[in-house]
Amino acid sequence: MKCPYCGHLGDKVVDSRESKEGDVIRRRRQCLNDGCHKRFTSYERIDEIPYMVVKKDGTRERFERQKLIAGLLRACEKRPVSVAAIEDVADRVETMLQDRSEKEIGTSEIGAFVMEELKGLDKVAYVRFASVYRHFRDIGEFMTELKDLLNAKE
Repeated sequence: MKCPYCGHLGDKVVDSRESKEGDVIRRRRQCLNDGCHKRFTSYERIDEIPYMVVKKDGTRERFERQKLIAGLLRACEKRPVSVAAIEDVADRVETMLQDRSEKEIGTSEIGAFVMEELKGLDKVAYVRFASVYRHFRDIGEFMTELKDLLNAKE
């Protein structure tokens, strides 16, 4: 495994743990480079048949966990949401995909699922994600979403 800090290829495994569901192994590693010795985390998961995401324009592409996490990180930027909570949301999305019999899913279904997850996690992150996902055309649509969120809270 290549060290993300110095690029050295030698490392040792310090700790290994299975996820609660048993589908991922988390490994804490330490770089063996004399000048580095930093620790980092790697994850092992089983390679399966890829899930395809059907985009709004009808094109298909592979589901990419990192793309999902990047979107969640953007929505949760400068918010009190931990990286672990973001990874948990990504895990639940992947579990939802695995529980389906079809190997294709629309971006609208994934987006709706993520929005529900964010609604319980952080309201500001939810609104940020919704503004990108729903492509609000004007401030009125944005205000309608905010009012719905406030009404649901009451």
